[in-house]
Amino acid sequence: MLESVSTMGESLRIDPSRCAFLFVDIQEKLHGAMADEARASVERYVPVLAEAARRFEIPVVVSEQYPRGLGSTIPAVEQSLSELGDGLRRFEKTDFSVCKTEAFDEVYAQLRRDQWVVTGEEAHVCVYQSVRGLLDRGARVHVPRDAVASRTIENRDVGLSLIERAGGVVTSTEVVVFDLLQKAGGDDFKALSRLIR
Repeated sequence: MLESVSTMGESLRIDPSRCAFLFVDIQEKLHGAMADEARASVERYVPVLAEAARRFEIPVVVSEQYPRGLGSTIPAVEQSLSELGDGLRRFEKTDFSVCKTEAFDEVYAQLRRDQWVVTGEEAHVCVYQSVRGLLDRGARVHVPRDAVASRTIENRDVGLSLIERAGGVVTSTEVVVFDLLQKAGGDDFKALSRLIR
């Protein structure tokens, strides 16, 4: 019994060599419609995750839902993406789930990652359906509660509940960052802990 509990705990650990980050549809017109509290939280924490990705050389995938109508990725996130260089992949879509798009199929095959940290908008539509698609592919998926939004807090919470029921791990940005760090000390710890404070 103890061995299975230990194995389960270890399976929740985020390993930079196995992980990719997915930022779903954090776009200007869509973002402006999000609930105030959730919108501010996304603006604060998604850039922290982007910086963690940069420091740990974790690939970041960014989707944009019909950008001609919903606009581009918001400046707060776009600025943090500019530091990623070759670690960044992006594509446009019209399907709610990224997993329904050919562009994502190509990225998924190239990256060969079995752990995904997923953030974005809206939690109960595009984020939930994308997480469900990743889970169907056999991936372990972590969703930081403080880095997703919906137009209402109720729908965000419904989305997170459905993600959990589907097998995703609802977590927080701080949990993800400290799981990647594993220990105190060093430049990465100092820089990332300063961003979270």
